[in-house]
Amino acid sequence: MEQVRTPRARPGRSVEDLLRPFVFAMLVLVTSFQFATRPLVSPALAVTLFAAVVLLATVGLFSWARIPVAGQVGLTLAFSVLSAILLPLAQSTIAPAFAFIASAVVGEKLASRRTAVLVAAAGAVTTAAAVWLVEDIHPLGSAWPWWLGLSVVAPVYLGISRQNHQDAVRNAERAFRSEAREVALLERGRIAREIHDVLGHSLSGISLQLDLADALHGKGRDGEANLAVRRARALAVDSIAETRHAIEALREDSLPLSRTLELMAIGDSVPLEVTGKQWPVPTEVAHAVIRAAQEALVNAAKHAPGADRSMTLRYTPGSVGLTVANGPATREARPGLAVGGGMGLVSMRERIALLGGTLRTGPGTDGTGWIVELEIPK
Repeated sequence: MEQVRTPRARPGRSVEDLLRPFVFAMLVLVTSFQFATRPLVSPALAVTLFAAVVLLATVGLFSWARIPVAGQVGLTLAFSVLSAILLPLAQSTIAPAFAFIASAVVGEKLASRRTAVLVAAAGAVTTAAAVWLVEDIHPLGSAWPWWLGLSVVAPVYLGISRQNHQDAVRNAERAFRSEAREVALLERGRIAREIHDVLGHSLSGISLQLDLADALHGKGRDGEANLAVRRARALAVDSIAETRHAIEALREDSLPLSRTLELMAIGDSVPLEVTGKQWPVPTEVAHAVIRAAQEALVNAAKHAPGADRSMTLRYTPGSVGLTVANGPATREARPGLAVGGGMGLVSMRERIALLGGTLRTGPGTDGTGWIVELEIPK
């Protein structure tokens, strides 16, 4: 027996989208803690630069898509330069990481590779100059020689490489979707031409047979006229079948039968049991099963108000079946709802018979309640 489950919710933001703000927040917290516990070169300037760098990084992290191109270049340039100046002022902290992060972000975010390299180079030169100037004014015997500040430019190439990879993935996805759309359009065009040919041929044949039947009937040859009418009917039936198959191929958005019945069962608070190995059910068969289920549930609500209702969908290798059962009514039916000649199930029985299936209705096994059972061959 198959256990029916509701589908999982679609994933929202990617893991990377969630991870970046977390890493950024941890970096800010650790740097803030170190600023409060370790000596700084020019504390007021260092704290001001740190606040400005955090603000610029936050704006870029959460509002990048809404910033115009010129603003993006200005933001990344400011981020790189201010991070570069901050580096020598907070050599004993984790704050120098912001300069390297700025260079990588420039390479990943800016659309122009040339502009990205120039911005990152400006940050590297600023870093080297700031390291040299701070060491000259306030010698600390730092492990940062001025020329090492030029290494800040290196991460820009990692960012550019990542941007190239993302562009390649997006281009591949666009090419795949474009190819899939082209194939779908070609197939739909072929099916449309097939429907046109089928209907044109069938309608022409039906018209000729009916004209022949009319002429034969006028000559008193009723037997031959009836035969012509039957041939016209056979052409119509064949045309309907072929057209249904073609239309079914166009219906790519239809839900599986079991899922449709599951949604119906949830909406009506009716338990659904699905048995057997599922297989793709033709559209006309699925439609007939769904309509029969709707009619049976509505009739149960009308004629047996308050009764327990249940549905069982059965898959076998050669057929699909549905049973809708309800128990005895637990409260009196309202006269306005109980009336009706049951023409819905009669119509369903005729529809199912055209598909080669059967529809049976009657009391439950214990003589109470009501059961609607149908089976349609594969």
